[in-house]
Amino acid sequence: MSKHRSRILALSLGALLSLPLLAQASENTAQTEQATPAGKILGTRQSVHPDWFKDSFLDIDEDIDEATQRGKHVILLLEMNGCPYCARMVEENFAQAPYRDFIQEKFDVIVLNVQGDREVALDAETSLPEKEVARQLGVRYTPTVIFLNAGGEPVARVDGYRNATDFKRVLDYVATRAYEKQTLAEFIAADGASDYGFRPHPRLQSITDLSTVKDQPLAVLFEDAQCAAACNALHDGHLAAPEVDAALAPFVLVRLDAQADTPITTPDGRQTTARAFADELDVDYRPTLVLYDQGREIARIANELYRYHFIGILEYVGQRHYQTYPDSPFDYINAKTAERLAAGQDVHIADD
Repeated sequence: MSKHRSRILALSLGALLSLPLLAQASENTAQTEQATPAGKILGTRQSVHPDWFKDSFLDIDEDIDEATQRGKHVILLLEMNGCPYCARMVEENFAQAPYRDFIQEKFDVIVLNVQGDREVALDAETSLPEKEVARQLGVRYTPTVIFLNAGGEPVARVDGYRNATDFKRVLDYVATRAYEKQTLAEFIAADGASDYGFRPHPRLQSITDLSTVKDQPLAVLFEDAQCAAACNALHDGHLAAPEVDAALAPFVLVRLDAQADTPITTPDGRQTTARAFADELDVDYRPTLVLYDQGREIARIANELYRYHFIGILEYVGQRHYQTYPDSPFDYINAKTAERLAAGQDVHIADD
């Protein structure tokens, strides 16, 4: 077996989870004959890749070796046709990014389609279609960006859209090989400016013993003093919207400072600190919203989502749709989308 393959696929903890169809309706809806004309999905966009993305033969071992010889890392950019998050991230964080020259100097970017059929050679003996590679890698959000080192090990991962500033921090973390001595969260904490004042919200409750929340779903919001851009955007955007407030109504909402040593009790009754709890959960992006019910994590929001999907994930836990769709919140969102389309309603999956 190749020295690279087993390490690349070591990231497959979520491999059995369903892939979200962020920009598509259920295929069943398209086949349903009804008197009411079917609605349309609005907001889909197609990525336009810059010409400096690598035109790879999809031999990952060879790509890693070539990148290593030039002092680069490999980026696997997994996306899907029609995905508005993918198009936005390619445009803002790659093609038009103020640091695009830095990316070209330090990285080789290889695009894979999570629904594609092109063969990807993971080693001399094993080739898989793109969609199977995505499944093996546990891709649940598009885009997913995976950074590989010279040994083929995933050293950083971004699930879903990140703004250009936050994404640059991940690029710096990998390019400087800081992953050899610290976690991404530690790197960001040491590097970022402490310019965020924790925003109030009428639903936030001051609870340190999370195990006392038994009869309601629990939403734990992780923020820190360095998440000004993303945290302010969350408060000014989704958390200020009446429809989001309605989706939050079933929850007990608690905020933890992911860099503080505040003593807390976890939902399953263990004594720890807010910082240690964030580390235990691998929360390396702020804000992250971790959603619990009956003491166990059901889903989390660890990226920037458009409102339709943000509300859908809240409903998945808050209305306990996870009991019907246990594999993924996007199974529920797809079913919800299909129902609306069948009823003749248009579905806006993007906010712009």
